Amino acid sequence: MTSFFPRWPLARGGVVAPDERLPWGTTGVMGVQHLVAMSGSTILGPLLMGFDPNLAILFSGIGTLIFFVLTGGRVPSYLGSSFSFIAVVIAVTGYAGQGPNPNIGPALGGIIAAGALYALIGLIVMAAGSRWIERLMPPAVTGAVGAAIGLNLAPVAVRGIEGIGPHILVALGTLLATALIAVYAPLRIRRLSILFGIAAGYAFYLLLGNGLGMLPPISFAELAATPWLGMPTLHAPSFETGAMLLIAPVAFILVAENLGHIKAIGAMTGRDLDPYIGRGFLGDGIATMVSGAGGGTGVTTYVENMGVMAVTRVYSTLVFVVAAVAAIALGFSPKFGALLRTIPAPVLGGLAVVVFGLIAAAMIRLWVDNRVDFSDPRNLLTVGVALVMGAGDFSVTIGGFSIAGIGTATVAAIGLYQLLGIGRRDRVEVLPGLSEADAAPEQRRPH
Repeated sequence: MTSFFPRWPLARGGVVAPDERLPWGTTGVMGVQHLVAMSGSTILGPLLMGFDPNLAILFSGIGTLIFFVLTGGRVPSYLGSSFSFIAVVIAVTGYAGQGPNPNIGPALGGIIAAGALYALIGLIVMAAGSRWIERLMPPAVTGAVGAAIGLNLAPVAVRGIEGIGPHILVALGTLLATALIAVYAPLRIRRLSILFGIAAGYAFYLLLGNGLGMLPPISFAELAATPWLGMPTLHAPSFETGAMLLIAPVAFILVAENLGHIKAIGAMTGRDLDPYIGRGFLGDGIATMVSGAGGGTGVTTYVENMGVMAVTRVYSTLVFVVAAVAAIALGFSPKFGALLRTIPAPVLGGLAVVVFGLIAAAMIRLWVDNRVDFSDPRNLLTVGVALVMGAGDFSVTIGGFSIAGIGTATVAAIGLYQLLGIGRRDRVEVLPGLSEADAAPEQRRPH
């Protein structure tokens, strides 16, 4: 009879499988490496929403352990802050982009709602399999919604870099430093481009602000007065229907992310991980609910950790237990949180341009990798409508219920794609505005 958890024998080859382990000392080092790999994005996400980064790190560790248990320790993955929540959280809270967010209660309620929907989808997948998700949300749809999220955030990013000359200079300097590191640095450094981008922008701000007096200087008074160890300050959610309806659809993006990650990890490890897809959704959903209940962000699997696994060829799930425990320890360090709160606004603004742009651009890569056929009007119209609704923050109010931006883009993408698939027969379809006779071969396809 197969045990719930693997036994993790000591690996003997160059590739360490998920159910194997390295010597304990090496496992510890690898765990810290994974923590560092995901920390840049996991820290940046809550800062852009005005959440406490200490809590985000704490709940990322707790969430990773929940995921580990529910997948039986067989799916190597780390759960960090999801950027998919940024747009809807800002919309719900009216966050201005600087300092702590004073109105996170409704956002936390919405995050819990998204986690509950996500967990429910996991239970359905455990009972019925995952093929229905792939039919409901193929790459054309998931890419459209993901790109709409990035474009919806564009005004937030632009506001973050606007200001006086030195402010813009620091923001653009941070952006450029992050881009240069991501492109030209050695591979192990490129994986940490956000962390190094924060460091470069921070140093530049210190030069212009604390050194030359061109910007308000960074104050380290709070950092000096804050203890190394202490209990984190939790935040209680409040449940408002409008906020929950706006944030809950993010669950569909998390489903698409996690589905792609589990399949990619299965390909990397040579293991069939499909039986764990539903359990992975359930684990991620519960982790998101637990995080939202205490003041943390929604969580998702992280591509940065997949990159580390691809480079090191170490897939042992015990490595992620170490990373999770280390993250929880950081969550109990108020001084660590105080250090993160000293990061200047223009540095965050420059990083926001990079990150929000990459959210949209990554969807183009998704379409390319999955060979989405944009000569098919069904795909083209689905993507086009979703992008406009997301970028334009299109809102719909029915009675006392309101849905805006990401919600309308999600509904439009899923609904329009399914609607345009009704009663399709074998015939040639062409792009809008072209007759069949005028269309080039690549603009036509039989159905």
